[in-house]
Amino acid sequence: MKRKILLVEDNPDLQTPLKSFFLENNYLIDQAFTGAQAIKKVEESTPDLVILDLGLPDIDGETVFSRIKKYSPEIPVIILTARNTPKDAAKGLGLGADDYIPKPFDLDELLARVQARLRQPGLNAKLVVDDLSLDTKSYEVLRSGKKINLSPTEFNLLEYLMINRGKVLSREAILNRVWSYDYDVQTRVIDVYIGYLRKKIDEHAKTKLIHCIRGFGYTIK
Repeated sequence: MKRKILLVEDNPDLQTPLKSFFLENNYLIDQAFTGAQAIKKVEESTPDLVILDLGLPDIDGETVFSRIKKYSPEIPVIILTARNTPKDAAKGLGLGADDYIPKPFDLDELLARVQARLRQPGLNAKLVVDDLSLDTKSYEVLRSGKKINLSPTEFNLLEYLMINRGKVLSREAILNRVWSYDYDVQTRVIDVYIGYLRKKIDEHAKTKLIHCIRGFGYTIK
């Protein structure tokens, strides 16, 4: 059965490519360009997931979010917004959003986040690369069945790498996503945390999963 996504975004230049992208990936798409439209569509035909822009022209996004959750608390809501400071992210997640993705964003990453939120209730949302698994609900990480203890930052970094498995991520992209645009953090801290992950994930394994592509960034494959 195809899953239905409600796209709530007032910018048609973003709505159109998002709609095409999700249609190509076998989703049903409903669209809303205002907060009032979004609330009405949720009440008329409950979607499986909502992608919500906070900067709407008629009703602020936080109010729309609260109305959606009040009507149907089980609907996953991913906030997609140009408000990309750490304070904004904390506020969005503090509202109870299932995910928070700042603009600009990568379509493949957005798809992976949507797929993770749409897994059947009761099942673990797992990311898997070779014999390494990461559970986004229980925060459990296993390599060959052996539990690996990670700090929150290490977990977020590994999750980002695994969402983008096989793709080379620049240090700037990693910094912006994992450290939430904290400009007090410099890119060399990424090398430090990659070192932590390699020691915990790869040091005693025959197959090395985390790779440095010199001059470009890091990937997991």
